[in-house]
Amino acid sequence: MNYTDIARQVFALTGPADNIESATHCMTRLRLVLRTKNPAQIEALKKIEGVLGVYDAGEELQIIFGPGRVDRVTEAFLQELKAARSSASPAASDGPTIGKVGLSDGAQSVGRSTATEPTAPVESAAQAAAKAEIGDGKALHAKIRAKNATPIKLLFKRIASIFIPLIPAFIACGLISGTLNVVSKVDPAFAQTAVYQLLAIGGSTVFWGMNLFVGYNAAKEFGGTPILGGILGALLAHPGLASVELADGPLVPGRGGVISVLLVAALAAFVEKRLRRIIPEMFSLFLTPLFTFLIAGTIAICVLQPLGGFLSDCIGTAATSAIGSGGAITGFILGGTFLPMVMLGIHQTLTPIHAELLARYGVTILLPVLAMAGAGQVGASFAVYCKTKNRFLKKTIASALPVGIMGVGEPLIYGVTLPLGKPFIGACIGGACGGAVQAQFMVGAATLGISGLPLAAATDQIPVYLLGLVMAYIGGFIATWLIGFDDPPEES
Repeated sequence: MNYTDIARQVFALTGPADNIESATHCMTRLRLVLRTKNPAQIEALKKIEGVLGVYDAGEELQIIFGPGRVDRVTEAFLQELKAARSSASPAASDGPTIGKVGLSDGAQSVGRSTATEPTAPVESAAQAAAKAEIGDGKALHAKIRAKNATPIKLLFKRIASIFIPLIPAFIACGLISGTLNVVSKVDPAFAQTAVYQLLAIGGSTVFWGMNLFVGYNAAKEFGGTPILGGILGALLAHPGLASVELADGPLVPGRGGVISVLLVAALAAFVEKRLRRIIPEMFSLFLTPLFTFLIAGTIAICVLQPLGGFLSDCIGTAATSAIGSGGAITGFILGGTFLPMVMLGIHQTLTPIHAELLARYGVTILLPVLAMAGAGQVGASFAVYCKTKNRFLKKTIASALPVGIMGVGEPLIYGVTLPLGKPFIGACIGGACGGAVQAQFMVGAATLGISGLPLAAATDQIPVYLLGLVMAYIGGFIATWLIGFDDPPEES
């Protein structure tokens, strides 16, 4: 697959450069903020080789490529964007080139005498209309962005931006821990070897550094100095806190987990911004970081860490109690309602909860339940494949099923079940069936960021997880087969 060619095609449809305000990516999607966009553009993007789906999230246009591929396409896309911006003339960089007429064009239209006297550019009615259309498009897009920029949505976006960069670390360490768990059960003697012990240390590394990473990313997202957020996160987990007694007893290193770190990083960014306004520039380099650390650190130890500990306890207790007491019923509900969250692209906001559960218990019992939603998609899509007479739809399913089995559900959502309507409901039912199995046996996962078949290696009950996976496949298939769907006609 030629990633550069794919990036050029995406740029050709989303450009020019001044139409692209930002370009970022997550685990599976290239996320573009465009000044103007239209339905025809989105349909054209869907036809590009390697594109698994396109989702218009209001402020963002999300182009789904899947894990691994999105990294390479984004890198090539950013190179295209950089080259386009660097080659643009100063006049072109001021705004859209449509509707602009060069000085020489105007001079040619009025005769030789104007060759030595600058003449104002002549603008036709068509060009003026084009300018007006672009202006209206920008104004409309600005209104849409303002409407979507609610405090809750912005908060979710920030939280996702804090934790998404950590997902590769959780995947690496979680798979190591999960594999060691399996190997130690097969060969208990291996657990006494130096190799096992070193790998076990490697599998737990992410938890030793998580406060620093979360604090760094959080401070950056909230507008503060990242490294100050990092050292404040380290402060809350410092083992020396155990030797300090305040109020009723000794302090507890790491109390509150990532919740406390998020709170102190947000506070530090707030304090730092205010200090920069009142501290003279000549002293700002020395005093701003010092007072930010002292003020935020003191409040963190005395207030935010106890508060974060309370919130952390609530999250852990709520998750374990809901699944522990509700069992299959809770799993059925969670597994059945997760697909709409994936469809809307807000499932990443659950990452802090998974991270907190991992930090507290070493596993997250939510992820195996929620991962069943993607398995339900696989079963529902296979039912469509067996019943449809549409050759293009069969081809789409055949190409998307492998990545669906590997845990990437967006291609099946946007390419199969959601456009057909009823199969999406069947997929939710399949996810509910699989979720019920996972919750009933309280299967835990030592990682996050992956699902489907690959997640099995990181779970603490592999046979049960695989059983739930099969149940989700079967449930999604049967439900979709019984509900049925309107088979789309062949395109002429």
